[in-house]
Parts: sequence; structure tokens; C-alpha cells
Amino acid sequence: MPFYQKGSTRIYYEEVGSGFPLLIIPGGGLNSTVSSLRTGSPFNPMETFKNDFRCISADLRTAYSGQSSGPLEIEHPWDAYSNDQLGLMDHLGFQRFGLLGFCIAGPMMHNLIRLAPGRVVAAAMMQPSGFRPEMPDLAYQNNIKGWGPPLCESRPEISMDMVQDFLTNMYTNRADFVYTVTRDFVRSVQTPLLIAPDDVPAHPYKVAMEVASLAPNAEVTIYPWKDTQEHIDETVEHARRFLKAHEPVKV
Repeated sequence: MPFYQKGSTRIYYEEVGSGFPLLIIPGGGLNSTVSSLRTGSPFNPMETFKNDFRCISADLRTAYSGQSSGPLEIEHPWDAYSNDQLGLMDHLGFQRFGLLGFCIAGPMMHNLIRLAPGRVVAAAMMQPSGFRPEMPDLAYQNNIKGWGPPLCESRPEISMDMVQDFLTNMYTNRADFVYTVTRDFVRSVQTPLLIAPDDVPAHPYKVAMEVASLAPNAEVTIYPWKDTQEHIDETVEHARRFLKAHEPVKV
């Protein structure tokens, strides 16, 4: 099983397929794992796109049910995940790549574009998460109850006090929009974005569509897209066309 290691952080990852690299970020919040793509996503992009791209995905360092490990970076939580992802692509020798992901991947993709704008050629955001003002502590409460306790149980060096500080910096102190970037930043983004909106508490439709309206090179899929297999298939094909259209031309 392949691992990428840097210092005390050890990232488990999987690869499949060939072609231009596509970094796939699973959903599942802070318990995001490659295995969840096979069981908890509307479709499995590793399987779906293996004939189109070299697909790479990894467990988050904080996924209690995954195989990655690493410290809680309390002072810069989002950047720590982005640095893991960029470090993995460096390790594999990929300077430029596409992005596709679910849920928490939305804020993560915005952050990757912010940190490495020249490296991301396009990003497909499937059911992206965001801040819902009518439920302002939703992300904090979901994680303090559902993620923190099992993480502490599996990682005795992490305490619930550390988890509280981490979640406060990750969500409470950033309680707006997509958590990782501002609206002005999205207005400035030249990277092509594909938005596949959802509308459940953690995946607000309004925020997804606001991103689509602000970003100058954005497309939106059909909505709803997860209600039937036909709609899922249509959205998968839209994502494939979008990502292939922005793949760099081989010279």
C-alpha cells in the first residue's frame, strides 16, 4: 500500500488509470477516506474516470477510519490539508493537475487554487459544503459530536480540547461563505470551475450557486442531479467533458 511521508505526517493514497492527473478528494468531512468513494458517494470517480485520467486520491490525515496520520495543525487547519495534497502531487511528480471532489472538497479546492493557482487546471465541485447562516454552528457541532470523539479514541495523543480549538479555527472563526476564501477571491479566480449543487444542511444550494455566479469561468450541472441514476450519469458525463476540455494540450 503506497504512502507519502513528510515529517510526522503519513498519507495513504491510491492510484488508478492513466493520462493527465486528476486529484480526487472524497467527501465525508474530516473523516474523508478513499474507501468512502466506493460506498458513500453518488458515484465512484476512481472507477468512473480511470480510462480518462490518472486518478489519485488519499485519506485525510485526520480520518479516524483511514490509514493516514499526522498532527492537528490547530493554527492553520485548511492549509495543512492543502499542503498534504500538494505534497502528494509533488511526490508523484505532477506539476499540474485537475481536481474533482465531494462535500468538504469544495472548500479544499478553493484553498488549493488560492495556494497554487498555476497548478490547478480545472476543478469539479460535486455537492460542495459551505456556511449556512441559519445554522451557523452546524459544521462545528457535526464534528465535535461525530468526528472528534472517535478521532481521540484512535489517536490518544489528541485531546478533545485540541479538537475544539481545531474546529474553532477551521469553522467558527471562518463562519462565512466557503470557509477558505472570500467572495472577492472567487471573483478573481480564472481557473475553470464546475459546480454540481446540492441542498442539504451541510451542502447549501445558495452558496454553491453564489460561487457559480461569482467565478468568471464557472459552469453548473443540472439540479437536482442525485435523484435518479439517469441524472447522475448525465452529471458524470458533464464532469468528464469539462475536465477533458481543460486538460492541457500535449505538445
